[in-house]
This record gives sequence, structure tokens and C-alpha cells, in this order.
Amino acid sequence: MKPIIAVVGRPNVGKSTLFNKLIGQRLSIVDDTPGVTRDRIFGDCDWRGKTVTLIDTGGIEPKTDDVILSQMRAQANLAIDMAQAIIFVVDLKSGITSADSEVASMLQKSGKPVVLCVNKCDGIGEVPPEFYEFYNLGLGEPIAVSSVHGHGTGDLLDAAFEHLVFDDEENREEGEKPINVAIIGKPNAGKSSLINKIAGDERAIVSDIAGTTRDAIDFAIENKYGKFNFIDTAGLRRKSRVDEKIEKYSVIRAKMAVERADVCVIMIDAAEGFTEQDSKVASIALEGGKACIIAVNKWDLIEKDGKTMDNYRKDLMVDFSFMSYAPIVFISALTGQRLDGLMEKIKYVYEQNNMRISTGRLNELLAEATARVQPPSDKGKRLKIYYMTQPTSAPPTFVCFCNNKDLFHFSYQRYIENQIRQTFGLEGTPVKIIVRERGEKF
Repeated sequence: MKPIIAVVGRPNVGKSTLFNKLIGQRLSIVDDTPGVTRDRIFGDCDWRGKTVTLIDTGGIEPKTDDVILSQMRAQANLAIDMAQAIIFVVDLKSGITSADSEVASMLQKSGKPVVLCVNKCDGIGEVPPEFYEFYNLGLGEPIAVSSVHGHGTGDLLDAAFEHLVFDDEENREEGEKPINVAIIGKPNAGKSSLINKIAGDERAIVSDIAGTTRDAIDFAIENKYGKFNFIDTAGLRRKSRVDEKIEKYSVIRAKMAVERADVCVIMIDAAEGFTEQDSKVASIALEGGKACIIAVNKWDLIEKDGKTMDNYRKDLMVDFSFMSYAPIVFISALTGQRLDGLMEKIKYVYEQNNMRISTGRLNELLAEATARVQPPSDKGKRLKIYYMTQPTSAPPTFVCFCNNKDLFHFSYQRYIENQIRQTFGLEGTPVKIIVRERGEKF
């Protein structure tokens, strides 16, 4: 495990800007609106040849009855408990507020080493006189930082690293690579609840308010099925509903999460059923060539008889006809119903998406398929497929070399794809077929 540093403070002091600067990428959404960050966001920071994990937290409101704000405070407390050191961020321009004093008191009670970061010191040279006011917090020597320009971040990391203990990285063995799993779907489909249930604790903020999750948040989970990195994403709404600038950022983050995922779990609300927005969400995963599972959540709320599941499955197979290869599982993130089956499917479709088939076996299949159904012809010319090979996986991609690619109609491509699937499985993954004429370079 890498040492962990939590970045905490009241809302709108620049924690996410500092977090993005320290990890070297725009992972947290940054906006002038207080309370944009809600969940814990993890990122790796490299400094002086060593790596630590930073946690960006939502702004701590010490006294609030608001449901989401109180859960943000709980998430920040979890980050503090996990961390070996804490960076407490305050704002030079607003000075010490009562919330700063209360957060400082809370951090002192935690017993964890605290590094006081006075943010928004954007000028060069001597610090302004108001900087010295922050000594009154009783947290030792403050460090002047500009998270926008990066001034003082080296001093800040040096101070934080003094409190950390590092493993001998030379003797650390590379373990099994985790499977990246993006949970995608409409708002309020139960994506965060699913991750909390799989993880066995409250890692993501959950509420009945649509759009609670804003960032794409990574959660490392290890269980009997292996190592996984679950990515909780913001619910994707129709463009007409996306008014806020913050929500536009959330949609971009969700699409980026799909890009780096190995498997996408498409969450459907069983009570609402299939909607046009579900097909748009699925098309993002399809275009990315990702292994996919359709998870029908809230199945515990549906009144059932002996045929309910079969009928629901048949309807979904029609709705997702463009993704007929994706397995459908019926789950409840609230009760944990069939989550073991979902974990098994995630591992299975990941393996299918990464399957490699030898050229010899492919050409045996090709010979049988073309003997069974003759390739199409046009104006006396018949399509000849010389051979087929698989250059890449994830998704499985097959190149067919032929005499005339104009004769290789889409319908015959679909026939070849179906023959590959019948022989080798490839459940849960799209298949890509590329047609080349003989002599044409691939």
C-alpha cells in the first residue's frame, strides 16, 4: 500500500485545484461554486522518486443538517481515518473563519500529523501580512501555496512526506493487474449503491436526489473473484436536461471513465424500464469496444410471478438488439441479490474481451463457414476470402483478406461474426471485422 495523504478543508478554498496540480492531471472537477466535490477522489502523486496516494475530499461543513453536506462531512472523516498525514487547506483571501477553526479542532483531535496549507498566495516574493494570522490555528508553521500557479507545492509535499513511512519499493512485487469496471447509466439507477454494497462500506455518497455523484471516482476492491477498480460515474442525462456547467463536466468525466474501463456495467432501473437514454449510454460503451453487462437494478421492488424475469429479459433483448452479445443480470444493490453472479460475469466478459484465437483455428472455421454458405457474387464475380487473422484483442478484431472487398457485404460479415461467436463464445464483447484486399497493407 502507498502512503495516503488526505486534502481537507471547508468548501471553496481550492482543495480540488491543489489536488489536480499535485497529481498532474485534471481528475477533480473545479468550479467557483462551493461544494462541487462530494465523494472522495483518489490520485497518485509522484515526488522525489516516491509515490503517495492523495485523497481529495468535499468541503467540511462542521454544522449542517443538509443530507448531502452531512454525508460529505462523513466522507471527509473517512479520508482522515485512512490517511497517514493531512493537508489542511485554508484561504488567504478570506482569512480564518469559524469553520476553519472548527475543522482545525477536529483535525487536532484526530491525532494525525497536519500540514497547514495557506492557498491563494498568488503573488511572488514576501508573503502578505495577513498570512501570519494562520499561526493562530495552532497547527504549526503554515506553508504559502498557489494551487493555480504551483508556487510552494514542493515545500508542501516535503513537509507532508516527513510524516510518512515508505515501503522498500525495490523489493515490492508487481501483483495482479486489477480489472477496471465502469458503472454507467442514468441518474438514480443505483450506481453508487452498487459500489457500496460490493465494497461492504459507505464509499460513495448515496441519496434519492438525482445527480448526487459528480466526479468519476475510483474504488479499489479485492475479493474472492480478484482485484477490481470500480469507477462510479455521474448519471448521463439527455442533453436538454444538462444545464449546469458542473454537470457538463460530469458527463465528460463519465465518458473518460468508459475510455479507461475494461468492462462497463450498464445499470437499468427495473421500475422505470428501458428508456431512450439507456440506449445512448450503452452506445458510448459500444463505440469504445468495451465488454458490457446489462444490470437490471432494484429487482427486489418488482412484483413477480413465474414468468416476470423471462418476459423482462425478452423485452430488453429487443431494446438492446444492437448489443445482443451483452449478458443481462437482475440484481438488487440494496439487498445484495445476485451480486456474486454479477462479479462472476464481470470477470468472464473481461476474459472474453481479451481472448486471442490462433490463425490456424480461425481459418479452419472460415473454411467450414464458406462451405456451408457460399460467399456472395455480383456480375459473375464471386467473393473469395483467402484467410483470416486476429491482430488485436479488447475488443477481438479480425482481419479478412479477400479478392474484392466491395463484394464482402455487411450481411456476410455478420454471418462470419456469428460463426466466430458460436465456435469461440465471445460473450459480452463486441467483435470487429476489418476487410482488406490481398496485397493491401493492414
